[in-house]
Amino acid sequence: MSRFISRVTPLLLAPLLALSFNAHALFDDNEARKRIEQTNTRLSQLETQLNERLTALEQRSQAVLELSAQLDGIRNDIAQLRGQIEVLTYELGEAKKRQRDLYTDLDSRLSRLEGSQASSPMSGNAPGGGTALIDPATAVAGSASSANANDGATEQKAYDAAMEQFKRGDYAGAASAFTVFAATYPQSPLASSAQYWIGNARFAQRDYKAAIAAQTQLLQKYPDSPKAPDAMLNLASAQAELGDKAASRRTLQDIIAKYPGTDAASKARQRLR
Repeated sequence: MSRFISRVTPLLLAPLLALSFNAHALFDDNEARKRIEQTNTRLSQLETQLNERLTALEQRSQAVLELSAQLDGIRNDIAQLRGQIEVLTYELGEAKKRQRDLYTDLDSRLSRLEGSQASSPMSGNAPGGGTALIDPATAVAGSASSANANDGATEQKAYDAAMEQFKRGDYAGAASAFTVFAATYPQSPLASSAQYWIGNARFAQRDYKAAIAAQTQLLQKYPDSPKAPDAMLNLASAQAELGDKAASRRTLQDIIAKYPGTDAASKARQRLR
């Protein structure tokens, strides 16, 4: 009997063990599925968060690009406004100069009219109704004066034409015209101003290196020019636009030291604050 039981027991235990093994395997599969589902859910959440962040970054990048474009436009507007201010300042100075010249010319004419009332042996009619002799030196001097006046008128016309181009916003044409003027009339009283406007036109074109070169040439060639303080101010602006803040600050300090009572020095102090 005992031998029978020992033989039957393994046969009865085998199905039970198989059922236990299958249940354990089934439990493992369910657990794995749950973990896989949890992992997929987490991945979906991470993907959603990543997409949201990427969208936010794209929007920020677009905003940065738009802001950069706006800053470029503002810089261009500032450059044009500076040019317009310089033009108005120049025109005011020229108007004052023409007014002084007009008064001087009127005074000179009045003096000549008063002097012509007295007869001169070298002018008008000679005593007895004859024709007076003309002094050769006076004739030569008058001819030279007339020639100088013609040259001055030609210079002024060329200068004014270049300035008109600048006023219209044709900065490339103005720079070219002023360059020709400076080369053609290097001894002209307007030569240093022409050199200044070359630099100002290049600055308006945002060609800051060319602006620096032009203003540096003015300071070297015409150190006593009335435009020197303004040229240094434009030089400092160009240095700042190129990112050389240290050089720009030194230039502003030099303006204050060399030209303390000028409008350029006042502007330099404001920029240094």
